[in-house]
Amino acid sequence: MDLLDRLRAVGALKEGHFLLASGRHSDRYVEKFDLLRWPRATEAVCAQIAEHFRRETVDVVVGPTTGGILLAFEVARQLDVAAAYAERRDGGEPAREIRRGTRFVPGGRVLVVDDILTTGGSVRETLAALASHPVEIIGVAVLIDRSGGRTNLDVPLLALATLDVTTWVAEECPLCAHGVPLVKPGTTTP
Repeated sequence: MDLLDRLRAVGALKEGHFLLASGRHSDRYVEKFDLLRWPRATEAVCAQIAEHFRRETVDVVVGPTTGGILLAFEVARQLDVAAAYAERRDGGEPAREIRRGTRFVPGGRVLVVDDILTTGGSVRETLAALASHPVEIIGVAVLIDRSGGRTNLDVPLLALATLDVTTWVAEECPLCAHGVPLVKPGTTTP
């Protein structure tokens, strides 16, 4: 089963009027936690990432909080390497940092894993956090590239699925103009 079929099967692909983390509005949304709450489904999609990078030397898999942690852990488990996490900082730059005593071997090869790529913000913040460590970034893997392939991270990117999702600033949103109620994902229950 491919990723989009799996997301449909668990009800993670949603249609409506959504307020995205970027502040933009969209008529489609992927609720990653509808997938990530199922360990076997998460294991299966992470197997696709692990298989893609199995022939590479990967020393550590790093994911940004929140969904990236679950994915980084599972990909690292399947590759039998360490996992690390890029957590938000309380002010300052970079916006994320690698904490909790994580140490990298000089020259260590790092795979960055995240859930949904839209603008690339959390992945870029993770790459910036890794810049102060003596590592080589071998690639980034995401479940879904929601930018339609337009986001460039300057490192190899593996996306298990690509969606070209139209978004609007609030002032230009046709759904707002038609009075469709706006939903902020993660704040309501089905």
